[in-house]
Formats: sequence, C-alpha cells, structure tokens
Amino acid sequence: MLVVEGLEAAYGQSRILFGVDLSVAAGEVVTLLGRNGMGKTTTVKSIFGLLKPTGGRITIDGDDVTGRPPHIIARHGLGLVPEGRQIFPTLTVEENLVATHRNEGSARWTLSSVYSLFPRLQERRRNMGNQLSGGEQQMLAIGRALMTNPRLVVLDEATEGLAPLIREEIWDCLKAIKSAGEAILVIDKNVDALARFADRHVVIEKGRIAWQGSTAELRATPDIKDRFLHV
Repeated sequence: MLVVEGLEAAYGQSRILFGVDLSVAAGEVVTLLGRNGMGKTTTVKSIFGLLKPTGGRITIDGDDVTGRPPHIIARHGLGLVPEGRQIFPTLTVEENLVATHRNEGSARWTLSSVYSLFPRLQERRRNMGNQLSGGEQQMLAIGRALMTNPRLVVLDEATEGLAPLIREEIWDCLKAIKSAGEAILVIDKNVDALARFADRHVVIEKGRIAWQGSTAELRATPDIKDRFLHV
C-alpha cells in the first residue's frame, strides 16, 4: 500500500533523511523505531506532505504522492495521529470526531464504532478537548484519525508521556484496530509492547535505515535494542 523509496529530507541546510526505504502492506502493522532525533517524525512529516522531500519517492497504491499537499495525500487513505495529539481544545469530544468524519460508501468508522472502541470518549463526549486527561486526548486523537476512514493509520509517539495503565489501553485499542483490518505505522519507544502485535519493525539511525525485520527476527536479535534504541 505505502512504499517509501530513497526518501531524503532537510530543514534548510541541515539534512535529516538519507535514503530511507520502508513499506506498509494492507492490513500490516509496521513499527518505526529509533532514539530521539534520528528522523522518525521527519519521515512521517515527509510522507504526509508536511515537509517537502528533497529526494526519493513516496507511492500509495502505486500513485506517486511525493511532495503533494497534505489534503491530497489524506484522500489516498492515510490518517495521522500526530505527535503531541493536537486535538481541537475548544471543541467537544464529539465535535472533534465529527469534524474529520469522511463517509464514503459503507464507512467502517462512525461515532458509534469509535465510541465502542473508546467507551471513555462517549462518557466525555460533551467535554471540551482541553478538559481531557492526556490519555483521553490520545484516545480522541486516534478516534479522530479513524473517523477519516483511512486504510493506513500513522501514529507518531503513540504513548509518549502516558501512564503505564493508559499505555496498555492504547495497545489494546491498536490490536483491535488491526483486527478490524487497518494497516498501521506506529512510532513508539515501548518495543516489547509493540512486538506483541506488530508484523515488522524498521529501525532508523541518523536518518538512515539501520535494520529491518519481523518480530521473530527482532526477538532473535536482542542486541538491536542496545545498539539502536536505548539511550
């Protein structure tokens, strides 16, 4: 579905990505791992057109979307849960969800299905976004992305700053999203939790892909975490 080939990106004169390759197939869960500052968020911004690549190619179902505007890329079926959540603070939970709803044909994700996935959001549906806890805001950010009815959901720092119990809730929800047939690209530091449901893993180091492999291969190569993920 999503194929990134030789992706290069920079902020001004500072080059960040040096030929990044990664792919996500339909229904697959892929992780993008690495220490802070290695290029994970830059990769996501480049995929979504929030940062224009300086080289390489990004295709969705064979269509070249490299450097296209974000709204065009979103229409190809990509939904983003951004770093920092970025919900609408002065809209209610329900208004946040309705604002991004895209209903084309028989939509899988509706208010009802999002509330089934996140019962707490239904309980707080009349609360403003800025009245939610960090965990509730993350649930809302995921629900908002799902309301676009994407075929690929991308989560940048999926559980950053959340309490352990809330992290487990987020992991369980991602498993449910996978079971519903969604493809997922997820960035997070909790490798062991990700390995419980992810299919493949991509490790980025200083703007280059340092390692790729399946969950079985990751578990069989324990030094990967020490070499590329631990601070």
